[in-house]
Order: sequence, then C-alpha cells, then structure tokens
Amino acid sequence: MHNVLQCEADQPESEFRNGRYFVPEIETMGREAISALQLKKLRRILHHAYDNVAHYQRGFNAAGVSPHDLRTLDDLARFPFTTKDDLRDNYPFGLFAVPRRELRRIQASSGTTGKPIVVGYTKEDLDIWASLMARCLVAAGVEPGDMVHNALGYGLFTGGLGFHQGAELLGCAITPASCGATERQMILIEDLEARVLCATPSYALYLAEAAERQGVDFRRLPLSIGIFGAEPWSLSLRDLLQNRLGIMAIDLYGLSEITGPGVAVECKEAQNGLHGWEDCFLFEVIDPETEARLPFGETGELVITTLAKWAQPMIRYRTRDITRLDPTPCTCGRTHVRLMRITGRSDDMLIIRGVNVYPSQIEALLIGQPGIEPYYQLIVEREGAMDTLTIDVEATPGTPEDRFDEIARGLERHIRSSIGLSCHTRVLEHRRVPRSHGKAVRVRDLRPKP
Repeated sequence: MHNVLQCEADQPESEFRNGRYFVPEIETMGREAISALQLKKLRRILHHAYDNVAHYQRGFNAAGVSPHDLRTLDDLARFPFTTKDDLRDNYPFGLFAVPRRELRRIQASSGTTGKPIVVGYTKEDLDIWASLMARCLVAAGVEPGDMVHNALGYGLFTGGLGFHQGAELLGCAITPASCGATERQMILIEDLEARVLCATPSYALYLAEAAERQGVDFRRLPLSIGIFGAEPWSLSLRDLLQNRLGIMAIDLYGLSEITGPGVAVECKEAQNGLHGWEDCFLFEVIDPETEARLPFGETGELVITTLAKWAQPMIRYRTRDITRLDPTPCTCGRTHVRLMRITGRSDDMLIIRGVNVYPSQIEALLIGQPGIEPYYQLIVEREGAMDTLTIDVEATPGTPEDRFDEIARGLERHIRSSIGLSCHTRVLEHRRVPRSHGKAVRVRDLRPKP
C-alpha cells in the first residue's frame, strides 16, 4: 500500500529531487489548482489511514463516513478530529500506518505531564520534511553557503533536527549548538561568523542579554537573520529582537504531531503571516467550542491534515493554536494560504475575573514599558471561585528599589486600560525572573488540581 501511494505525480518533494527550493509551479499555484492537488492527495491519505490504522477505521465508521465519501474538500468536515489524547491513548505505535521495519526515525515530546507523544517517519517522510524546511529557510532569506547557528534542542525534540536537516539540504554549514552553554554559543556565533540564528524567541532574548553583559554587540556581526519558533511570541518581542540583535526576525511554525518545524514560515519580503505549505498540509480553522468550520479570515483554532506523511498520517488534528487564514497572494509572489500570527493556544487561554486573555497579549503590553526588562512570568491562583493573576517582571538594572511599587502600579493601569484586565504586578530585582534555554515557562499555574 505504502509504495503504491508514492507515485511521482503526488510527490511534493520535486524541489528536493531537483535541488531547487523555491518552486514557482508549487508555491505560486492558483487557488483552484491548489484545491485540486489537495483533493487528490487527501483522497489517498484518507484511504491510507483507514486501511492501515485501526483507530481511524473505528472513528470513520462511528462517524458514518469512509474515504469514498470524500468528493470535495468540504466533505472533510464530516470526518472526525484527531487530538493529542488520541496520540496518548494509542502510545506508542497505535497511530502508525506502516510496518515498523519501514520506520527510519522516532521522536517524541518530553512526556512531563504523562505519556510522551511519539511520532515516527519513513525515509520518504524525512526527505519531504527536509525539503519543506529548506523551502522555509529560502523564504526567510537563507542562501546556500550560509553559516547557520542552530540553538534549538536536539534529541527527541523535533526542533533541532528539523532545522538541521533542512539547512544541510539547502547547502548551508550548520553549527549544531543545541540550547544552553550560552557563553560558548556567543563565542561560536562571533568566531564562526554565523549569518543565521535558529532558536526559540525566549532563548534569543537571553542570548541578546548575555551578549550585552559580555560586551558583545551582535549588531556588528554578520548575523542578519533569526528564525524563531516553538512558542507563541508577540510582535513587540519581534521588534525588540530585531533591534537588540540587528537581525530580521522570522516566525516559523510547526508541531511534532504534524511533522515538526516547517509547516509554515514568514517570508522576508513581507513578514506578514506564515506561508502554510498547502501541497503537504490542509488547513482549517474551527470554532473551538462548537467545532464548526470557520471561513477564511475568521479567528479560531487551527486544524491540520497531513497530505504527505505516510508513517503517521494526522487527519483533522486539533492543534489548539489560535489563528486565522488569509488566502490572498503575498507580495513575495507566493499564493499558499497564510497563517496569521499565532496568538496563543485555546488551552492556554486564561480567564481572569471574566476577562479572556492569552499570555502573548500580556507580553505585547509589557515589552517596551519604561523601567522593566522584557522578562515576565504569570502566576495564576484561585481565591474562592475566582482565578487571580500576578505578573512578575524585573526592573531595569540601576532602577532604585523605592521606584518598584510606582512602576508596578503603572503597569497595572496600563494593562487594565488596554484589555480590561485587573491583576497584581510585582517588580523584582534584575535577573529574578527565570531565564529559559528552551521553551519559556510563561505561566505558573498554582490553582488546586481537580
């Protein structure tokens, strides 16, 4: 079954095979052509999932649908969703659609809150993933021969290896620094004359702070592109990173359950929405409460179906990420739908005294405010039947301690007037807010567990 599915007409990696990573016939297709290609691939991946994964067969049957019922892309709405719980319940191999002898790599989430999420790849899957990452790097402005400093974690986490294989395929020299050992990272970036930095935005900020502390001015180095992902980040943080590092900061999106990094990326020409590669993924946005599909332009939860992942196809995977889709062609010439900046996750939304808020909204309000550094942590507690929020920030070095209370009250007023949220703010001494070498821990939830 697997080999039959891999016919050349459906290969999204023609650019991999031909050594090209901007492919006009794919990336500038008209909407009608994109839809026709997706429908053809969707039919095949639904058959592949139904025929080879008992979970999908049971789910489709329970919903009263089969792959034969897919006549238009709109028919996909009749098929059931896949969730992270499905991955946990079928741990480790229950959602795999090929024999284990065809697997070439296993990666996983940390599993800190229970069983890890295991993802697997065939050789074809890895080639397609590398090709997509190379395509992302080109969209971000990376060129063959560039020196790429990769400060994303290696190992089971998909981030480090995802960037690594794409950069190598493109013809870059990559430094697999991983995260941590920050002083050594600064030396490597400077001495090896890296042009591209790959990291989480929070670790990039930490690198900038450490460099300033050591008297290293990244703005005088060849470094000119930063590609950041793995956590939601605000436009305010993007502006800060661009100013402090002297780079163009590009947003890249992906998640392990789908393939890893490389699902979508901003282009250097516009930096306005992330180009989602529709030849390999089908994107929907739904109302997270009603689960109804929303039209282009409306904000909701992103749902992704993989069109070219054979080891572990994901059918209508609920990402919990909040965005909207823009199908209008970009000024760069690409026509694939754009995922407008991820504002947060539906399961990360806080409801504080009746106000719905995402951590990235608070970040946008804090960064750039006088008297504080761009580091924060949100502490959520429960008083009676109500949730309360305390925001820890830290003072700019040299700020007199007797001004801390004045700064805190000013921040509270700023947040309340901007988004209607009443909270308590604490200004701490410099470097009292925890730094992150990987994904930042923005929220400490101290509410009693149910």
